Amino acid sequence: MKRHVRLLALAAAMISGFANAQVSVSDAWVRATVPQQKATGAFLKLQAAQDSKLVAATSPLTPVVEVHEMAMQDNVMKMRQVPSIALPAGKTVELKPGGYHVMLLDLKQQVQEGQTVPLTLIIEGKDGKRESVQVQAPVRPLATKAAPSGHDHKH
Repeated sequence: MKRHVRLLALAAAMISGFANAQVSVSDAWVRATVPQQKATGAFLKLQAAQDSKLVAATSPLTPVVEVHEMAMQDNVMKMRQVPSIALPAGKTVELKPGGYHVMLLDLKQQVQEGQTVPLTLIIEGKDGKRESVQVQAPVRPLATKAAPSGHDHKH
């Protein structure tokens, strides 16, 4: 009987965890680096159930992780850190090369194809509450321009 109660409690905890998840992540990947390269980008697709925003990201790979945007400024493509990326309810927001992305800076080692990079995305709802979303992003070759489809990681 105790075993059944524990199983029911575990099942309830899992269901409530999924019910609390407000953001799904798909097509996550990180661009490989060459030796001595100190930075790389992480790219993914986000879809929020409610209006929210991506406000930060972390990774055990490096202490310096920032949310960035590439944008044309005076006919020059420039990269800059942004305080957040809006995630409108029900719409897919793609973080991709040449646009919004997550930068992994001050790398201490090479990031190689075939590795997986753990990321924690910090999502803030309209109510100011924050949620952490765990992502395992495979490392793709340096020349990769976009994420291949079919590698979904839902949270």
